[in-house]
Amino acid sequence: MEHLMEVLRSARREAEQAEIFSVSSRVIPIQFEANELKQVQTKESSSTALRIFREGRIGFATASGGGDVEALVDMAVETSQFGSAANFQFPSRQDYSEVRTFAPEVEEIAMERMVEIGKELIAKIRGHTPDILCDVQVTKGTSSVSLINSQGGEGRYNSSFFSLSLEGILVRDTDMLFVGDSESSCRFSDNIDDLADRVIWQLEMAKKKAAVSTKLLPVIFTPLGVASALLSPLVLAFNGKSVLEGASPLKDKLGEQVFDKKLSLWDDATIAYGVGSYPFDDEGVSGQRLPLVTNGVVTNFLYDLQTAALAGTQSTGNGQRAGGGFPSPAISSLILSGGDVSFQAMVEDMKEGLIVEQLMGADQGNLLGGDFGGNVLLGYKVENGEIMGRVKDTMIAGNVYQVLKEFLGIGQEARWVGGIVQTPPLYCSRVSVAAKGK
Repeated sequence: MEHLMEVLRSARREAEQAEIFSVSSRVIPIQFEANELKQVQTKESSSTALRIFREGRIGFATASGGGDVEALVDMAVETSQFGSAANFQFPSRQDYSEVRTFAPEVEEIAMERMVEIGKELIAKIRGHTPDILCDVQVTKGTSSVSLINSQGGEGRYNSSFFSLSLEGILVRDTDMLFVGDSESSCRFSDNIDDLADRVIWQLEMAKKKAAVSTKLLPVIFTPLGVASALLSPLVLAFNGKSVLEGASPLKDKLGEQVFDKKLSLWDDATIAYGVGSYPFDDEGVSGQRLPLVTNGVVTNFLYDLQTAALAGTQSTGNGQRAGGGFPSPAISSLILSGGDVSFQAMVEDMKEGLIVEQLMGADQGNLLGGDFGGNVLLGYKVENGEIMGRVKDTMIAGNVYQVLKEFLGIGQEARWVGGIVQTPPLYCSRVSVAAKGK
């Protein structure tokens, strides 16, 4: 913190207000490729970012490592000539709620144990399908965030994370099957069973092949499917920047029912040991549980300090910096409410339909308009309440606002995907399905 104080003192000589944000991290990824240990790395990084208000404009500079204090201040002063208007205040001192983001046992995990975990996971998958090629990554990391500003705002917290991911490819003649899943938390767990069981289920369902017709069909999006198909357009629409620029389809919909009444969605930075959790965002604003959709009604948007000031509202504590850069609104942990229908009951309800696990190219359409679509990388045909097998050469397309307007069901089995999204399976009534040559 002493280095930050030094930067603050120097910046105050040149500016009306100043804020220093510092982050340092140590990450150890262990990678397996095609079932074999490929590499073990240790990556360390640290950066310091300075934001100032000078003559009514924002200046910004960033440096990796400790950096030269005067050079950092000079750079911020220089950029302030071209900066946007400073129309907000840095937050003053406040008492942040305690949010559990650090588990000390993560630092203690030996690399040898991480290698063992990777080998055990591969062995379990190959016990089911011997000729599968698995890419596995076992990663542990810790980071430390510090922030101080000229208005008395000050905070510091440590976080940890442990993640396990597997991607498998099975090649048989000209057929390629891709399977995979992952788990992430601030805490350490060497329980590989849940992850392995999900991948083995994918392999079981994909043993047979099935064909679908080109038409509108009901679709069950698994939690992985929800994350890969439906989330990007939603995250963009709730971003206060998109709303402010008039680009979000939800810009005039605050307080209106846009989605199915069964749907509730919120952003929550306070979840214990969530990899997206924090006591305060990267601007020193307290993290919170923020409802975005309540029983289908649009309730809030995500704001950082600058976007909130321009919109005439308050920051929601969602100002985040990618790689220590300039803050912008972003999700912490996104949670979709669970429902009352089991996954099995959804499948049994289908006369003809599709289960989507993974889409490829879903981010290439008109995301701002709510469109999604792409090739079904992994999906299964359902007929008369039974999963018939994996579909190939199949595409789906739709619009999240139409698909989420009326559900056939929301699943009971909500789970975390990628550590920052918790969602149940969603049973949607009419999605456009196109099969090659059908």
